[in-house]
Amino acid sequence: MVNVQGPAPRGDLVPSGIVGLLGTQGPISRVEIARVLGLSPATVTQVTKDLIGRGIVEELESVPSKGGRPARLLGLVADAGVAIGAKVTADHVAIVTVELDGTVRSSTEHEYDPGATDALDRLGQILAKEVAELDDRLLGVGVGVPGAVDSQASGIVDAPTLSWQAAPVGPVLRAAIGTPVLVDNDVNTLAAAERLYGIGRDHSAYLVVTIGRGIGCGIVVDGGIYRGANGGAGEIGHIPVWSSTAGTTKATGSGQLLGVEEPPCTCGSTGCLEAHIGAAGLVRTARATNVIGPRGTLATLLRAATTGDSRARQIFADAGSMLGRALAGVIHTVDPEVVVLMGEGVDGWEFWQTGFEPSFRRSLLPARKGVPVVVEPWTEVQWARGAASLVLASPFDSAGNGGEQSRLVRARLGAPGINQGMNQATNTGTTP
Repeated sequence: MVNVQGPAPRGDLVPSGIVGLLGTQGPISRVEIARVLGLSPATVTQVTKDLIGRGIVEELESVPSKGGRPARLLGLVADAGVAIGAKVTADHVAIVTVELDGTVRSSTEHEYDPGATDALDRLGQILAKEVAELDDRLLGVGVGVPGAVDSQASGIVDAPTLSWQAAPVGPVLRAAIGTPVLVDNDVNTLAAAERLYGIGRDHSAYLVVTIGRGIGCGIVVDGGIYRGANGGAGEIGHIPVWSSTAGTTKATGSGQLLGVEEPPCTCGSTGCLEAHIGAAGLVRTARATNVIGPRGTLATLLRAATTGDSRARQIFADAGSMLGRALAGVIHTVDPEVVVLMGEGVDGWEFWQTGFEPSFRRSLLPARKGVPVVVEPWTEVQWARGAASLVLASPFDSAGNGGEQSRLVRARLGAPGINQGMNQATNTGTTP
């Protein structure tokens, strides 16, 4: 197992680093804490004594040790602090409250119109109501959006599917709810959650690829999320592709394919991978080829495939083949240890897979043909839990992705009462 914690925490990172380790790996001994975080036994003893006194950490049962007296395990007091995660979509906001160990305590859903003139104010009102219903244990709020975010700390968003351009999501929400707010691309939030609670605990380089309304990719390198120069890394849905589907479309004299060739994309371009095999692209193809009626939806197409319609299954297989070719290119660029597939589209993965596997493996270099692809079961709560992970990952933010907002979260973990003065944590960066 790789050490996903990164460099040894110092200063204000020490208590939050210990809390984060207990939250992600479960009860462990002081000796193991010192080994994993690179701290001296004396430091661990001093800091954990303080955390126990504040009701954040508790001593559990003893376990046998190699010589000497049995080692006492330490564990989190699960309700010592919580994070809120919000996943913003084109028609609703999903919100969860998550405990330090990643347990989802509650989930809600609110109708939402991101295209409204007061959309950001409305989002602030929704979150303010959720915050008001909590007690004084909130550490911060994480927000996942389907678009590019300049940085988690500032939270300025470009999201064509939401009709947002340079939207000041972070500043508006901090002013509205008075807590630290971290904002990132929604697929990056899933990658953060995998780092804390999933496959990222065993691998330091991996991809999280989502299929559904769009096609996204979170890239983790050396245990950290790679965001690129402007926060837009991983937009594989906008790779230009050419469709070579057969049996589901009809070629014209110009060599173009009716129904699927050069379809328009929400980004303003045409022929993007997402435009072909995102939810809208699949529906467009199915309607154009009369596999479903003019009012048919993706659910209609999936039902047809499930009941044995060979044409419906071919549409998914063709989509899987196109995804496989595109993803092989990403593998050659990033060289991950493993790929995780997630998102709404995995509900029909058995139909995608028939085209994906041969196309993907055939397109890889010999040294990469064995890269594992893990398909994870999907619920929408995972999107919002991923957003909450931005807050819960703050103890490991040695790269400084969360800036002042991550520091404010860490201060809550290391300060008496966790949230005394929490309403001072606005976009001005005042320490609570």
